[in-house]
Amino acid sequence: MTATAPPLRTTTSRPLARLVLVTVALLGALFAGAAPASAHAALTGSDPKEGAVVATAPAQVALTFSEGVALDANSIRVLDPTGKRSDTAELVNLCSGDVVKYGVRLRTGIPNGTYTVAWQAISADSHPVSGAFTFSIGAPSATAAVLPSQEAGGGLVGVLYGIARYAAYAGFVLLVGGAAFVLACWRRGASVGPVQRVVVGGWLTMTAATLAMLLLRTPYTGSGKLSDAFDLGGLRAVLETKPGAALVSRLLLLGAAALFVSVLFGAYARRDEESEQDEKQDLTFGLAIGGAVVAAGLAATWALAEHASTGLQPGIAMPVDVLHLLAVAAWLGGLATLLVALHRVPDIERAAVRRFSRVAFTSVSVLAATGLYQSWRQVGTWSALVDTTYGQLLLVKVALVGVLVGTASVSKRWTARLSERPAPQAETAALVEQRAGEPEPVTVPDDGKDAKRAAQLARQRAAMSTAREKRARDADPGRSGLRRTVLAEAGVAVVLLGVTTVLTSTEPARTQEAVDRLKAGSQVAVADRPVDIRLPFDTGGQNGKGTVQLTLDPGRTGANDLRVNLEDPAGKPKDVPEVKVAFTLAAKSVGPLPVVPDRVSAGHWSASGVQIPMAGDWQVSVTVRTSEIDETTVDKNVKIG
Repeated sequence: MTATAPPLRTTTSRPLARLVLVTVALLGALFAGAAPASAHAALTGSDPKEGAVVATAPAQVALTFSEGVALDANSIRVLDPTGKRSDTAELVNLCSGDVVKYGVRLRTGIPNGTYTVAWQAISADSHPVSGAFTFSIGAPSATAAVLPSQEAGGGLVGVLYGIARYAAYAGFVLLVGGAAFVLACWRRGASVGPVQRVVVGGWLTMTAATLAMLLLRTPYTGSGKLSDAFDLGGLRAVLETKPGAALVSRLLLLGAAALFVSVLFGAYARRDEESEQDEKQDLTFGLAIGGAVVAAGLAATWALAEHASTGLQPGIAMPVDVLHLLAVAAWLGGLATLLVALHRVPDIERAAVRRFSRVAFTSVSVLAATGLYQSWRQVGTWSALVDTTYGQLLLVKVALVGVLVGTASVSKRWTARLSERPAPQAETAALVEQRAGEPEPVTVPDDGKDAKRAAQLARQRAAMSTAREKRARDADPGRSGLRRTVLAEAGVAVVLLGVTTVLTSTEPARTQEAVDRLKAGSQVAVADRPVDIRLPFDTGGQNGKGTVQLTLDPGRTGANDLRVNLEDPAGKPKDVPEVKVAFTLAAKSVGPLPVVPDRVSAGHWSASGVQIPMAGDWQVSVTVRTSEIDETTVDKNVKIG
């Protein structure tokens, strides 16, 4: 009777498969509907101001930013009412001290009307920023200027760049954390295939992600077109920027990391631990020093090009950021390697798990210290912690770290339970391996079924060997419990890494609050509702009495809709030959800005696109003419913000 192989259970691989699914789902949630990344630099002012109406054409248009930015001749464009460019395409550096200010000169003899200022820049922390506003010369007018519908850093290119950024972080964590786990916790792991695949996979992922970011950098900060990723001229320009230099440096360091990995899994793994103990100790020390230098260099490529390199105390922030990234990698990367080892290597030593527990505790301590400093530097106030996107994301990250630490404490209890047991079933595991490697007697008949029979027996032996290994691995309940809690830690770590990726591309809370304060400095806080006033009038002539009702919607700076209704003393619509409106801001010597609304029907007039250039206490004047000689003007002061 021919024996059949027992069905293989995939219990061991199912948790890993679920973790992969969690990773994919997280990537989809983070990037499938991702909005353009907020950046460190923000526009804090302009001259002329947004929505301003000036009597004569200015000589130039100037923009003020919260942080340093990179601009070129096409970064600031001024478009006339027909959509044609009205500037000379000559960038003017107007920076002075801590003020970051740039401008472009306007051509002479440009006509009156509404002009559109479109700008795009790269902030000092490598993120693209863009925006647009209008101002008018003489009086507002219609405009045919067409602006890009997609913000800088958005669209498909933004999604791909975000995925590459996440992959680069994940690759760094696996490469550095996996290598650190081998050298600091489990040196025998250098010769274990699953552990090797974790580290090599991290290197491949980080290298591919870095190359993708380098190619996508041109469309990410420029046109937004994916085809521009292979523009050699754009790539050359990227290499001359700080982010481009950081990416190239990362590739060079990855070359050194490849040499490190080849030695770690080559010469180091082949050393005999008994006969060449001293030599292996020396090699371990050399690899630890070399690996630490390469890992610190890789971490520095982020610190030197992103948030840590700008803003408050960059000289302290950059080394702190390097320590933060290294601690993250040692903890989460080591955790991933331990998870793989627990699932794929039945006889991983308990001492290795205990050593990783100590490494994880040290990493968490470093994370707490560096994270506290980074939070103070990037947030600044308690209100910013809850009122800004950056602060809210930071709270989510802190909560996830808390969950991760709580889960790790459960893992530590399982580890302590392991250490309390007598010597583990190392002998049993060795016997299982020995039996699995022994050839079983096979009788090969001389008929035509030889090959089929041999293949069937080989499958039977493989299935039985797998089952024996699983029984040996699951025989220790402490090891099974540890696998489950480490898997839970890894799942939380995947989400934590995703939140961290989004956090690095979000405008810091301290910067956001500073920008809001600067913008609010010239604004009057008013209710977010239309301005609605009623004024009685009397022109002095026959039927000259009535009431004017004026509505300005939305009643804020910029474009508004104006509606004017006249009523007679009986409350019925009153028709008159002419109605005029004017706006005056005496505190800033602005106006009067005249508006002549169009008659819609008897007693009703309206005008659209009425520009209120700035917030303040405006005087609204309404002139009503009831005959050729009877006319009056009534006014009222209202706050428009």
